[in-house]
Amino acid sequence: MSLNNLDTLYRQVIMDHYKNPRNRGIVDGDAVSVDMNNPTCGDRIRLQLKVENGIVQDAKFEGEGCSISMSSASMMTQAVKGHKIEDALQMSELFSDMMLGKDIENDDLELGDIEALQGVSKFPARIKCATLAWKAMEKGVKEEKK
Repeated sequence: MSLNNLDTLYRQVIMDHYKNPRNRGIVDGDAVSVDMNNPTCGDRIRLQLKVENGIVQDAKFEGEGCSISMSSASMMTQAVKGHKIEDALQMSELFSDMMLGKDIENDDLELGDIEALQGVSKFPARIKCATLAWKAMEKGVKEEKK
């Protein structure tokens, strides 16, 4: 697949998550809730995590922002559901490395659609948009551990 076709595919994946967000809404029952925003561009998110026995049972978000911010939140909630907290944090670390332009390799964790955001690393002003939901997840996990 040519680089141009790959870019087009990645844009389509991002727009699909933006227009048809997965896990948008409110978690039923007890959940850790984290509110974060990116004052630079106005993105804001409320992330809710339901963690039981060290496993993310549910993850949902509400908010508004650019296509990168909202699609990243959709992808992140999909990725962490059903995983151990440690795996979710490791995914976040891989995502941060990807945003810094580093090559990512991990045989244990599959990032799936998240790799579509790899091109964001070329636009430093947009990295905060892409990482907002991930930072909220990290904060929520730390609060849950307390």
